[in-house]
Amino acid sequence: MEKRFDPASYEEKWQKRWSEDGFFVAESPSSKPSFCIMIPPPNVTGNLHAGHALQTTIQDLLTRWKRMCGYNALWLPGTDHAGIATQLMVERQLIQEGTNRQSLGRERFLERAWKWTRQHSGHIRSQLDQLGASCDWSRERFTLDERLSKAVRAAFVRLYREGLISRGEYMVNWSPGLETAISDLEVEMRAVAGRLYHIAYPVEGSDERIVVATTRPETMLGDTAVAMHPDDDRYAHLLDRKAILPLVGRQLAFITDDVVDLEFGTGLVKVTPAHDLTDFEMGRRHGLESLQVIDRKGRMTQEAGAEFVGLDRFAAREKVVQMLREQGYLVKVDDYAHNVGHCQRSGVPIEPMISTQWFMDVEGMAGQALQAVASGDLRLVPDSWNKTWDHWLENIRPWCISRQLWWGHQIPAWYTPSGEVFVAASREEAAELAGTDEITQDPDVLDTWFSSALWPFSTLGWPEASEDFKTFYPTDVLVTGFDIIFFWVARMVMTGLHFTGHTPFHAVHLTGLIRDAEGQKMSKTRGNTVDPLELVEEYGADAVRFTLAILDSPGRDIPLDPERMAGYRSFGNKIWNAVRFSLSRVGQATVQESLEVSGLAAPERWILSRLSKTAAEVNAKFADYRFDEACQRLYHFFWGELCDWYIELSKPALAGDSPRPQVGEVLLTVLDRSLRLLHPVMPFLTEELWQRLPGRQGIHPSTICLAPYPVAEDAWDDSATEGKMEVFFQIAAWVRNLRAELGVPPRDKTVLFLDSSDAEVSSFLGDLEGMALPLLRLEALRLETVPADAHSDVVAGVAVGLVIPERELSAEDRGRLVVEREKLLEQRERTRDLLTNEAFLAKAPEKVVEQNRRRLEEIRDRLERLEAGLAGDRPGIS
Repeated sequence: MEKRFDPASYEEKWQKRWSEDGFFVAESPSSKPSFCIMIPPPNVTGNLHAGHALQTTIQDLLTRWKRMCGYNALWLPGTDHAGIATQLMVERQLIQEGTNRQSLGRERFLERAWKWTRQHSGHIRSQLDQLGASCDWSRERFTLDERLSKAVRAAFVRLYREGLISRGEYMVNWSPGLETAISDLEVEMRAVAGRLYHIAYPVEGSDERIVVATTRPETMLGDTAVAMHPDDDRYAHLLDRKAILPLVGRQLAFITDDVVDLEFGTGLVKVTPAHDLTDFEMGRRHGLESLQVIDRKGRMTQEAGAEFVGLDRFAAREKVVQMLREQGYLVKVDDYAHNVGHCQRSGVPIEPMISTQWFMDVEGMAGQALQAVASGDLRLVPDSWNKTWDHWLENIRPWCISRQLWWGHQIPAWYTPSGEVFVAASREEAAELAGTDEITQDPDVLDTWFSSALWPFSTLGWPEASEDFKTFYPTDVLVTGFDIIFFWVARMVMTGLHFTGHTPFHAVHLTGLIRDAEGQKMSKTRGNTVDPLELVEEYGADAVRFTLAILDSPGRDIPLDPERMAGYRSFGNKIWNAVRFSLSRVGQATVQESLEVSGLAAPERWILSRLSKTAAEVNAKFADYRFDEACQRLYHFFWGELCDWYIELSKPALAGDSPRPQVGEVLLTVLDRSLRLLHPVMPFLTEELWQRLPGRQGIHPSTICLAPYPVAEDAWDDSATEGKMEVFFQIAAWVRNLRAELGVPPRDKTVLFLDSSDAEVSSFLGDLEGMALPLLRLEALRLETVPADAHSDVVAGVAVGLVIPERELSAEDRGRLVVEREKLLEQRERTRDLLTNEAFLAKAPEKVVEQNRRRLEEIRDRLERLEAGLAGDRPGIS
């Protein structure tokens, strides 16, 4: 077996072989229990980022685990057409060519978009392959596939006929940068250092002037009223009067409305129904006129007046302020930090605008989604998201589902020349309903999230009752970032319950954000983003996966530290060397499918018991989505219990110096099951090593991917032996620490005395002599009273003493001991001062005080040994 641990030498090889041999293709139908995960579809033209790598790791871990547990496991991959993002990319390419989509026309533009998509579509798969994803690529889906388009049309038609989709005029979030409506969820609130402008409005027929405040003075050109709270007596005398709009001269009625905040500003607010949602709703309640003064490109309209028409909205703001100042209407300007909605995609501030759009009434569906979590049918992990879930769904608004784009699912609605609308699954059906072929399809497309909301069941063949749908729906778990819990998760739950009667999955594991090593959010602006594939190239996919999985603690963001990743690469190296060493020592031994523990020595009984309990713990943690705790247990078992203790204890027997029954078989069997336990997290390394184990063919002839996942073995449970071995390990650690403290060279043999009042423990420790001598570099182990001249202590209830052969203290050793003594003296003084400080004793928790007392005792013990060594009046030092 090769000495050098080199992940690059085998990772690509195994991913290719797994795919070619069809190990990840799920059955439909199947006699096995089913397990299904839907990949959150990345943008078809995108690159995987660190968050994708985390979610890919968790999804693959779960799928591999369930596959090994005997499930018919399907991890269904696919990509999203990403309406806005893809259209932006293609339009930018067209601009570079000196043209635009309007010049091309819709048909030719869509041809270009499809060409772009096909050029980039395979990139996602290659990235997932490098991370070890065990997807069933035979079932790959794309949200614009014809079969998924069929599902989208069926859903739209059904919702329309149920009265849940309608077309009407309403206030929407308009993105001037994209020239389309966007949903509330696509609006990113950003803190802006703006200004609050206080403007005087004259009251008609008097010298009185009222003052209103606004952050957007350009919108005053569309004012149609001034509002006050009904209980505000300060302005009751104005209710039968009119205000005069500065710069324009329009008369404005005074109205009362409960929405006005009595405490904000002067208590009076300007009302612009066409450019503010609150004002829009107030305008409807009071029958106010709506004047649109800003158009879809963010420029001023004719309604704004001749002096402003055509100006950009922000240029118009400057001009309005200048004119107000010149004409004496600008009272004052305050600096004002506030949140402004920005389009997530374009980064441009959104413009609230009245627009005719398609809306979906989701109030009833939201109630079902609320009940799903409340009843336990759907579990959010961690459950700290439950309150957020409830709050959003309880306050849900109609969903604007139309977008003024060309790339996407064109809305299946057709219009006659007279303006009648007919919604149907096809043009032919619409023509039949209309009674004429003179129909024109609505030019808008559906919000990308509409098709994504159907993803868990449209990918399985819905609305048809396909075998895949019957086999895998409802799916089991969704793994995604918390940032799209409402963009996507809630909408899938709502549509899943509405169309199928079932939640689309039983649990949602919401991952945290990936941050840098200092805890800062990753961003291109900060320059602290990482490419997961570059990490794979440097550390290997297994180390990247293990790092992400062990850091995935519920409700916490993940600080991605390359040093930690390097540490888990070292873990892979440790596993490699452990298998390499074992294979060179076990002779003709082979992996055993089962082992009878009777007749085995204590170390073998101990490691099998620990392996059984580790398997039970890891299975339980995976089932509870505690991947961090599962990985910590795997790490501790393989590195600590298997490598640091059991393999070391096995060396004498493997060398023939201290024969023990079946040591080789036990070691290989433990390695076999350990590799299988690790496989879901570290698939490449475990497959490479498992293939080399003699006898593994009896477990599975082809691959570790399909080998049974280890579970607890009741016959191996031996808590009594574990307890006694723990006593031995504590004594061994004491001996090692003492030798290190005293600087005893490895070549110097010592004598260990053990004196226990428990005859059973004493006998057990005596039986370990053959292993203890080489492990602890002992000349002898004696079950006798500890002599007075030994370095002594009590460890795990056993009196222990170590006699070190006399030797000259070298100048180097003396210097080291002197330095350590000085450090201990400083620590002793600091701890003494703390324990004599009345303020500390009064305020510090008793636990902290007790820790410091124990620390002082430990320092005294170590100083005593060091002083004795330096004085030369103890054996082994003089």
